[in-house]
Formats: sequence, structure tokens, C-alpha cells
Amino acid sequence: MPASAPPSDWLQRWAQLLPAGARVLDLACGSGRHIRWLAARGCVVTGVDRDVQALAPLSAIAETVVADLEAGPWPLPGRRFDAVLVTNYLWRPLWPALRAALADGGVLIYETFAQGQEAYGRPSRPEFLLAPGELLSATAGLHVLAYEDGLLDGPLRRVQRIVAIAPPSGALALAGACPSGS
Repeated sequence: MPASAPPSDWLQRWAQLLPAGARVLDLACGSGRHIRWLAARGCVVTGVDRDVQALAPLSAIAETVVADLEAGPWPLPGRRFDAVLVTNYLWRPLWPALRAALADGGVLIYETFAQGQEAYGRPSRPEFLLAPGELLSATAGLHVLAYEDGLLDGPLRRVQRIVAIAPPSGALALAGACPSGS
């Protein structure tokens, strides 16, 4: 998608969760339509993509990391972000790394294609399409604020999208610490 394309309406809808100065990871950022939009709103953005040429013009406004997410190691080991953004990209082996990249209370904003998309165009291969409810399953343990699974227009496409918050550190361990009824 060209850099001049507007940001995802899903991102725009939920951007109020990101305060100025929020550290945001834009995964598979392409030409940077989201990077530009987030940086203009005061976020500190890190963009990751394998396309060196697409990333080059973004280095003035964001940290850019060239990485082949599907063939190499996770390029940001140990780094955590206030938000992780993924749009129009799916590589299931990255899900644990994405969760680990969320800071306590961090926001995951994820939107990508779902089964049924093959009727409207690309992608059409099953490995690039989410199964029904798959995004919900992948975010188990996060606090889901919003989830949609359906058909969008302009252009017509079938997607799943979610906004979910990482629990504070230790919250999962504490959840089972007290016997019920205490």
C-alpha cells in the first residue's frame, strides 16, 4: 500500500489509547503509512519490514529495522512497546514474539485477512488467512477491548481485527493465587 494511503480506520478508531510519546512497533510496515500518521501524533515508532527501499525514507521520523520476519530470528529481542500494530500481515510463528513485545498494559492493534477473502482477491492462500475466531485464540490472556470478524468495503475484503491490552506484570500469576470464595 502506498505511503500516501490513509491509515487503517481500525488504527484511527483506537489511536486514542496511545498517549503522545508511546513507543509503537509497526510490524511489516511497508511504505510507512501508519508510521507517518503515528509519528505526526507524537508517538515514537519503530518500523520493521524486509523492504530496504520502503524503509529508507522513514528513517528521518522513525527507527527502522530491516528484517525478514519469516526467515530470520526475531529482530527485537527483549524490546517492549506500549503498542504493537500489525495490518494486512500474518505469520503465525511470530505471535509469541508479538505478545512478549507488549509492555505491561501495552495495546495490540491487529487487523488482517480472514477465510472468505479468497472470494474478493488476494491473499487467497489458506496460510495467509485467519480461521474463524483464530485471532481471539491467539490473544488469549489479553484483555480484548474490541474484536470484529467480517466484510469491509473500500475495497471489499474479509478481515478479522482486534484491540487487546496486555495485563500488568504478574496479573496472570495473581489471578489464580487466591482460592475461590476468599
